[in-house]
Amino acid sequence: MAPSRGPLPLARTLHVTLDGHKGPVNVARYAKGSAKYILTGGQDRTVRLWNASLGTEIKVFNAHGYEVLSISVAHDNAKFASSGGDRSIFVWDVTSGTTTRRLPGHMGKIHVVEFNEDASVLASGSFDSTVRLWDLRAQSRAPIQILEEAKDAIQTIHIDSTTITTGSVDGYVRAYDLRKGELRSDYIGHPVTAVIPTQDSQTLLVTSLDSHIRLIDTTNGKMLNSFTGHTNSSYRCRACFGHSEATVVCGDENGMVWAWDLLDAKLLQPNPPPKVHSKVITWTEHHPSDAGEMITSSADGTCKVWRHPT
Repeated sequence: MAPSRGPLPLARTLHVTLDGHKGPVNVARYAKGSAKYILTGGQDRTVRLWNASLGTEIKVFNAHGYEVLSISVAHDNAKFASSGGDRSIFVWDVTSGTTTRRLPGHMGKIHVVEFNEDASVLASGSFDSTVRLWDLRAQSRAPIQILEEAKDAIQTIHIDSTTITTGSVDGYVRAYDLRKGELRSDYIGHPVTAVIPTQDSQTLLVTSLDSHIRLIDTTNGKMLNSFTGHTNSSYRCRACFGHSEATVVCGDENGMVWAWDLLDAKLLQPNPPPKVHSKVITWTEHHPSDAGEMITSSADGTCKVWRHPT
């Protein structure tokens, strides 16, 4: 939990702007561990690898025929998966810059791909309302399981060793317990665009299209906190936890980055925050280990790296 002195202020000093994409940037993911590398995916059908410290573009990954909507980085940073309008998942080797696998099967655009912890299984969620699980160690191109409970497009997935959690436009968060073979559904009532569990998996941060972010108890579905002030009713804007899960951070449709204290849901200063992108902020992600860095991507064609002034 947060130290008694309260949460750290958000990193709000612009370090570098990554502006190699032509058109909206839909997703920006950090490499795993302490490294400062970023992968971005955009409407221009490319995935780009960046050095976050220098702001330089290292590599461009070209294979998608449609916009890129999702990226997931494997635990060892040796490979990543991407998806979008293609209806196939692309698995990439980072060093060679080539695709090692393409997994067809979805009937619509694929909004999200996520690796499990050791990158042996990949989960994908689509406009076709299904979640498909793929065993990357098998030779077969067929999914090992298809989850068909959702009634509308899947927007977000989190997968760990025992649970797959999904969020759908039908307003439900669904948690599949793989050991018990059980499904728990929590009705949020508005399209769900992001689900992120705390590290202890006891609570879940749920972003939905009613300008609310909710902290949900995973054992009983009870709402523990609600975070408001931002504008998010039409686009996928991903909220995330700040450093050490003491804060909640979210970019909104007005190009502003909001932050709240996790415990009392109070907005952190400045309130309202400054406008830092000229269009909707599509993705917000805090560095996995560095307390003083985060990234935002936007429909304005840029990804920005934010740091504390040193």
